Amino acid sequence: MNAALILDLFGVFFFAVSGSLLAARKGFDLVGSLLLACLVSLGGGVARDVIIGVVPVAFSNPLYLAPPLLATSLVYFLFSRLEKVSKLLVLFDAGGLALFCIVGALKAVDAGLNPVAAVLLGVTTAVGGGLLRDVVANEVPQLFNPGDIYALPAFLGAALTVVLAKLDWFNVLTGVAVAGLVFLLRVLAWRAGWQAPLATRVPRQFRPPREG
Repeated sequence: MNAALILDLFGVFFFAVSGSLLAARKGFDLVGSLLLACLVSLGGGVARDVIIGVVPVAFSNPLYLAPPLLATSLVYFLFSRLEKVSKLLVLFDAGGLALFCIVGALKAVDAGLNPVAAVLLGVTTAVGGGLLRDVVANEVPQLFNPGDIYALPAFLGAALTVVLAKLDWFNVLTGVAVAGLVFLLRVLAWRAGWQAPLATRVPRQFRPPREG
């Protein structure tokens, strides 16, 4: 089992836990929890593989079904003992984000994509599943939440991964360092309330009404 596969499976597990936690908080049944876990944990990887033009590994490798099943079972048995579910959801989501931006970028580089495309595909892999999870669960997607920073850490992680891969400096240690940096930035952004600039400098409450 190579390092990329291990990183990918851990990312699937972290995202799957975030999906099952959200399902539990929403009051979904066990089947809904499993489906949401699969959607968030496999959705980004499926989009990545389709863009690259290969058979999605989620459909060709049975190992990818194990993390969502494990995550759903853990949340089912432990949810009543868990406190501060929102905090846990963010932490597991940040772990998945950190790992998926690396795996997505590496697979894009291996597929021969140019550096810019590889970075974008790494970000797509990282944020795609979370976007699907939030939309299906009728939540405001974190990707579009103006009061939080979600995609920027993934951009940084994917860019660093592409640079390291192109320089032949990517290995277990550098990969762990990049993942740790992305995770730290995502959690700090959430805890400190960091925000990206809005689409306009004029605050929404002061925007003039549209004419016509």
